[in-house]
Amino acid sequence: MANYDTVILDIEGTITPITFVKETLFPYVTSGLSAFLDRTWETDDLKKQIELLREQAKKDVDAKMDQAVIIPTESEASAEEIKSAVIETISWQMKADRKIGALKSFQGYMWKEGYESGVLRGVVYDDVVPALDQWKAAGKKIYIYSSGSVPAQKLLVGYSTKGDLMSYFSGYFDTAVGLKTESASYKNIAQQIGKETDTKSILFVTDNINEIFAATEAGYQVVISDRPGNAPLGPESKQFKIVTSFDQI
Repeated sequence: MANYDTVILDIEGTITPITFVKETLFPYVTSGLSAFLDRTWETDDLKKQIELLREQAKKDVDAKMDQAVIIPTESEASAEEIKSAVIETISWQMKADRKIGALKSFQGYMWKEGYESGVLRGVVYDDVVPALDQWKAAGKKIYIYSSGSVPAQKLLVGYSTKGDLMSYFSGYFDTAVGLKTESASYKNIAQQIGKETDTKSILFVTDNINEIFAATEAGYQVVISDRPGNAPLGPESKQFKIVTSFDQI
């Protein structure tokens, strides 16, 4: 592997187990959604989140997506009808594991309460912090790029099982810069961190082979994270460096 001075990390399946996301974070939303809406219904923050969901729902209905439903406004329906549409919208989108901004924003908004109350703690692999220490000591810049919203990323590393890790990171990126499977997204990140003419000095670590291809096309160095519970790697992954722990990078 050539020299690199910048590290960009995925979250799910890379620094945190997929099981934490699927078995803890997602159920926290689905099981507590109705009660959460009830107790936060009059807040401005919730209204902003619902408006984002409403805009996305209209796009989905216009695109004739099977399970999409319109989320009515307060002038069009009762509070209970709006809540029902919000719950239906979030439920089907989470089952489909959609990587869209409105859903990810709402999830992060709801997780905030869980993290701040101590109910949630971001699970981080044991080998991550030693690697962060080494990279930081070597003067490397470290970033996160995840499909989860930036606020959700900060919550996971800020309220982690290893303590508050936010000081390690120079920045965070989500799908506002583009989808993780598109090379343009990685070029956008490189431009934002002042590395657009030196993408070869960026190392990207993720478990997703399609993200690996996209980052490679943008000129990044790449490493595949092969953690327990991750999707099996196909033969196309063998051309890249594969690690089961950060101490192998």
